[in-house]
Amino acid sequence: MTILSLAYEVACLMFICSEIALGVNINQYKLVEEEGDWQPATATWYGSPNGDGSEGGACGYGSLVKQIPFQSKIAAGSPALFKDGKGCGACYQVKCTENSLCSQNAVTVVITDECPGGICSGSGKIHFDLSGTSFSDMASPGTSSHLLNAGVVSILFQRVPCEYPGKNIAFHVNEGATEYWFAVLIEYEDGDGDLGAVDLKQANSDTWQGMQQTWGANWCLNTGPLQAPFSIRLQSLSTGRTLCANNVIPQNWQASATYRSLVNYD
Repeated sequence: MTILSLAYEVACLMFICSEIALGVNINQYKLVEEEGDWQPATATWYGSPNGDGSEGGACGYGSLVKQIPFQSKIAAGSPALFKDGKGCGACYQVKCTENSLCSQNAVTVVITDECPGGICSGSGKIHFDLSGTSFSDMASPGTSSHLLNAGVVSILFQRVPCEYPGKNIAFHVNEGATEYWFAVLIEYEDGDGDLGAVDLKQANSDTWQGMQQTWGANWCLNTGPLQAPFSIRLQSLSTGRTLCANNVIPQNWQASATYRSLVNYD
């Protein structure tokens, strides 16, 4: 990337994205929690005892969930947390306190999957179906196997900013994407972690076109032919903060490739 294109990306971040509203109704997805505010919930675990739940899950992150920086510290959220996929990427601290096996130390997890029914059902119910790794990490030393057999446990949770040191936001182009159907999985958003709206701008254009959430953290634009390079503008769900990655998708982009931006939320 040239110095000039870097300057344009910084300018986009500082001015364009801070000035233009994307039109998403943030109040539609009011947070059920505030940062720094511990609230009660329940938790279970799924998958293997030392695993990552089900690989990838309903957000679409695939094998990333077992790699750094996730390292299997993930959760499937009840509908109030999953938010029809717009809760994907949000970060929480959880800790169990009412069981003698609990360490009472907080474990940070990322929402990467949905827990749609059973114990997770019920209007507004907050339940974390944790990976075996995350659930075990709430136990006192030497007691993880016993805590895993405890069934449903009462926990406290709080929303926390996501932090991915050394990572900028990345865009993985979906398999099968074309100039008429362009779709990406969006990864590693610091701060709020979640997304409420995504826009795309084509080469030599001043117009931002709204992308549609297809499922989980995947967004698409079903029109064309589209002319690359593409700039992509993000708006977080929780606070509405905007950020854009200028010309992040190159002219000769390929399906199934991942393109890393130079930006992330502070």
